[in-house]
Formats: sequence, C-alpha cells, structure tokens
Amino acid sequence: MSPYDLPTKADIGGVEYDIRSDYRAALDAIQVMADRELDDEERTVLVLSVFYPDFDSMPPGSWQEAVDYVYWFIGGGKRETGAPKPRLMDWEQDFPIICAPVNRVLGTEVRALGYMHWWTFLSAYGEIGDCTFAQVVSIRKKRQQGKKLDKADEAFYRQNRELVDLKRPETASEAAAFDEWIK
Repeated sequence: MSPYDLPTKADIGGVEYDIRSDYRAALDAIQVMADRELDDEERTVLVLSVFYPDFDSMPPGSWQEAVDYVYWFIGGGKRETGAPKPRLMDWEQDFPIICAPVNRVLGTEVRALGYMHWWTFLSAYGEIGDCTFAQVVSIRKKRQQGKKLDKADEAFYRQNRELVDLKRPETASEAAAFDEWIK
C-alpha cells in the first residue's frame, strides 16, 4: 500500500475483507474496546463485527489477525509500542470538544458528511492546536502528575469539572485486563 492510499480493505489470512473505514466506525470500535462490562470474547466479536461488514464469513482462526489489523488501522497505520501511557482522553466523552477544532481544521462540519475516512479524521485531530480540548487534556495531565494548576487552569477546572474529569477512570486491574486482551 502506498503512503498516499487510505485503506478500505484488509488482507486477513489471505482473504480480502472490506472494512468500515469511516471515522464513526473507528470510534464505535474504540468504544467497544473500552467497554469493561464485556468479557474478552464478547469484545472481540463486537469489535470485529463493527469493523468488518462480512465478519460472519471470517473463520475464528483469523480473528487475532483481524483484531491486530483493527488496532493498526485505528492507530493510523502504526502499532503503539513501549509502556502504556496514562489515559488523558476518552473519545466518547471528549468527542463534543474534539469535533469543533477538527471542523475548523477541515473547514467543514464532519458530522454532516456521509463519509470521512478515519485517517483523514486522525490527521485533522493531530492538527487541532490550541482549543478547549487541548486545555482539558493539559489539565488532566497536570492533575495526573500531581502538578499544581495555575490560577487560570484552576478556574477553568472549577467551572468545567464535568469536561475535565474522566467519567470512566481506568483502574490498574482494568488496564491489565485490557492489555491482556490486545496481546
């Protein structure tokens, strides 16, 4: 695949499968991956059924390769390596404050579009710059690191606690279970 191509198919076990490459499908898959109420098998089946329109024809022996492809795709064509980083954002919770700067970068209302490739969305997300979302993430990071907030950040936090506080905190045991699932 050329670096100029946006993937819409995956080769899994020598069989080409269509993928749902729209940003909404990627966000749905991320949401399923983060659902701690599902066990590993339920999460796997749901993620694959969200991502692959023809999942019902995929043999179970190909599922791990298919999951690996989902992670690669969601990572924008990269697989994260190294120690897991502290969680500073939640796609579902933060989407309303991510959407406006993404719209600004792209010059269009992405929710009104019938289709936008996930990698296009990710590229815009990477360029959002200074915005409410960036301020929220900065405050989350400072709080996780035990750093004192300056007066402006403290005032913002007091007025916008519902934006800053992650609603689904990740415990160490949840993180370990999630890490086991993706191996």
